Amino acid sequence: MPRWRSFVGTILIIILVITYALAATTIATLTLATAPWWVHFLYFLLSGLLWILPAMLIIKWMAGPRPKR
Repeated sequence: MPRWRSFVGTILIIILVITYALAATTIATLTLATAPWWVHFLYFLLSGLLWILPAMLIIKWMAGPRPKR
């Protein structure tokens, strides 16, 4: 079972990163064309960190249930 979770989780993370990068770049291209540099900086700082939250959930799922004490 752990191998299956690792395989599916890896595929999901790859799909997440590719989809998120395309979406973030598309949004930036369409909305930030004339924005000042600091808006670009804030956008890419936040969007560069935001993908970590869903990735953490996938990694947590990949680890499986916590052992009972």
